[in-house]
Amino acid sequence: VQLVESGGGLVQAGGSLRLSCAASGNIFSINAMGWYRQAPGKERELVAAITRGGSTYYADSVKGRFTISRDNAKNTLYLQMNSLKPEDTAMYYCAARPGELLRYEYDYWGQGTQVTVSS
Repeated sequence: VQLVESGGGLVQAGGSLRLSCAASGNIFSINAMGWYRQAPGKERELVAAITRGGSTYYADSVKGRFTISRDNAKNTLYLQMNSLKPEDTAMYYCAARPGELLRYEYDYWGQGTQVTVSS
């Protein structure tokens, strides 16, 4: 399974970005998909995740601001980020795993896309 992220960039606080993650390869083995982020000097954290059936998880820090979705027909995962804050600045990674547990170890990872929010 290969994962390729896109959509990162520089945005002012209060702005929006939409990240995309295109999956290819043995995609039928994938169930849960998620977005992680890692800021310099901080641990990687799970931001949001979604099963093939549509069950979701959000970190408390992004609830009400971020929306995760997936288009199974297009094999693409999305993260709509609104009301962005400087503390959202990080490298964002797409991840996938065969099972449906959302907060478990992920097997496949993308290369990441940088999101920078200026104050």
